[in-house]
Amino acid sequence: MTRPAGAALAVAPLAALFVARTAAAPEAPSLKPVFVDATAAAGIRWTIGRIASRGWNLVETMGGGGGFVDYDRDGLLDIYLVSYTLEPQADGRVPRDALYHNNGDGTFTDVTARAGLGGPMRGMGLAVGDYDNDGWPDLYVSGYRSHHLYHNNRDGTFTDVTAAALPAETRWGTSAAFFDYDGDGDLDLFVCHYLDFDPEGALPCQMIGDRPFCSIDRFRGSRSVLYRNDGGRFTEVGAAVGVARADGKGLGVVAADLDGDGRIDLFQANDTVPNFLYRNRGDGTFSEVALGADVAFDPAGRARGAMGVDVGDYDRDGRLDLFVTNFTHQGDSLFHNSGDGVFRDMAREMGLAEASLPMSGFGARFLDEDDDGLVDLVVANGHPFEPVATVWPGITHAEPALLFENTGRGFRRAAAERAQGLARPMVGRGLAVGDVDNDGDPDILLLGVGEPPRLLRNDGGNRNHWLGVRLEGTRGNRDGVGALVRVTAEGKERVQVRAGGTSYASASDPRLLFGLGSAAEAQRLEVRWPGGEVSVLTGLPANRYVTVREDRE
Repeated sequence: MTRPAGAALAVAPLAALFVARTAAAPEAPSLKPVFVDATAAAGIRWTIGRIASRGWNLVETMGGGGGFVDYDRDGLLDIYLVSYTLEPQADGRVPRDALYHNNGDGTFTDVTARAGLGGPMRGMGLAVGDYDNDGWPDLYVSGYRSHHLYHNNRDGTFTDVTAAALPAETRWGTSAAFFDYDGDGDLDLFVCHYLDFDPEGALPCQMIGDRPFCSIDRFRGSRSVLYRNDGGRFTEVGAAVGVARADGKGLGVVAADLDGDGRIDLFQANDTVPNFLYRNRGDGTFSEVALGADVAFDPAGRARGAMGVDVGDYDRDGRLDLFVTNFTHQGDSLFHNSGDGVFRDMAREMGLAEASLPMSGFGARFLDEDDDGLVDLVVANGHPFEPVATVWPGITHAEPALLFENTGRGFRRAAAERAQGLARPMVGRGLAVGDVDNDGDPDILLLGVGEPPRLLRNDGGNRNHWLGVRLEGTRGNRDGVGALVRVTAEGKERVQVRAGGTSYASASDPRLLFGLGSAAEAQRLEVRWPGGEVSVLTGLPANRYVTVREDRE
C-alpha cells in the first residue's frame, strides 16, 4: 500500500469496534442477503401510537424522521428518533425525541435524558453535521414552527444552542442538509420549508370523520432557507443567494456537485410544484436550472408530488444520478445524468416505475445491499392520508417498503421473503442506511407514523468483499461533505459522494461503504475534497474501514 502526500490513513479493525459478527469470506454469489427485523432484540422501544386529528393531523402525518449518528465517537452508529406529535398517548405521556446508544453487542440503550435531549415539539427531520469543526457531530432537528440546534459537548451530552445560534423559526421545516456552499471551510445549513399553513384555520380538504384527505396543490408553498455559518452563529441568506423561491413546497433535499464543476449544488424535491435544481455559481450565489436540466417535471411536463431524494451512480459511468420518490399514481423518478447538465428520467426503462405507481414514496437511499459493486435502492412508502381507501379503493395507508436489486441492466424488485421487515406494510416516512454492526453490509432504519421504527439488520450482505471509507477534512469542513470518492477494484470504478441531506427527514451513516464483489483489495482510492485537493491511496486490503484525512500542510 502506498500513501502519497495529501492524505493520511487510519485503519479501523472491526474486532475493536463490534464483537457480534465480523466479515465473512465470499460465498456462492447466488446467495442473497436477508433483512431481519432486529428492533425488539436491539431494545428499541420508542413508539408513537396516536397523532392529532383535523388540521394538526396534516402536520403530524408528514413527520417521522431521524437516523444515525455516532454521537460519542466510539465507532458505532447510534440512533436518533424525532417526535412528530404533541398528542397525549394512551398512557397520558407526550412523546419526546429519543437517542439510543449502540452498545456494540446488538443492543441499544435509551440515553436521551442523560444526553440532555428530548424536548417536546412537532418535529420533522434530522440533520447531522459538525458545524464548529471540533470533530464531534452536532444535531439539527427541524419542525413545525420550531427547530433545535444541539451542540455536542464531547462528553455524551448536548446543549441546546438554538436561541444563540439560529434565528427564531415560525415556518414548517422538513428535510435539512449541512453543506459548505461558500467554500469557507465550515458547514452551512439548508432547510426545506413545506406549506404556508395554519392548522387552526380553514382546512381546504375533504374531511372523512376527523381525518383530512387533502390536495396539496390547494395550499400555498413556503420559502426554504439557507443559514450561513458565521463562526458558529447562523445568518439567513437564502433570498440573497437565490435559493428561497416562494413557490416551493420543499420536502426533500440533497447537496452534491451534480455537474462536476467542483462546487456543491442543491436539489429540492417539491410536492405538486416543479422541483428546484440550484446550480452553484461559485461566487456565493445560485441559479435555478431545473427546467433546463429536465428535473423539474415528469416526462409529460407535469409537476409531481415529490417527497424524498438521493444521489448515486447507479450505472457506474462516473456521474451522479438523482432518485426522487413521488406520490401515488405518479411513479418514482430516476434521473440519469448525461454529463452535459441535462438529466433523463429512466425509471420506466430501468424497472422502477411500475412497482412504485400504487405507492406514496418518502425516504429513499442508494445502497449496495450485497456488496457486489452495483448500487441498489430502498424506498419507504406510506400514504399521507389515513382515509385514502375511502377515496381511492385499493390504495392503502400503510404500504410495503421496496427493495430494488441492481442487475447491471436495470432494477428488479427483491423477493418478499428476503425483505421480511421491509415487505410488511408500514406508514413509512423517514429512511436511513448505515452499518450499525460494522460488518461491512448496510442495515436499514425505517421510520413511520403511528407505529414503532424498524431496525432491519442485513444478514449475508458481506458475503462479497467491501471497503468502508470515513472522511476527515482539515482544510475544508471536518465532515468532508462534498467530497467525491472513487474506488477501483478489479479494474472497475465505483463512485460515491459525501452528500448533504438525502432521503426524507433523515440522516444516514456518514461513512461511505463500497462493495468490491470478489476483489480482495481496492487497487486505488481517490478522494477529491471540496476545494479541489486530491488524496490517493493504493493497495487497500478489503473488509475493513479506513479513515482518510485531508492534507494538513
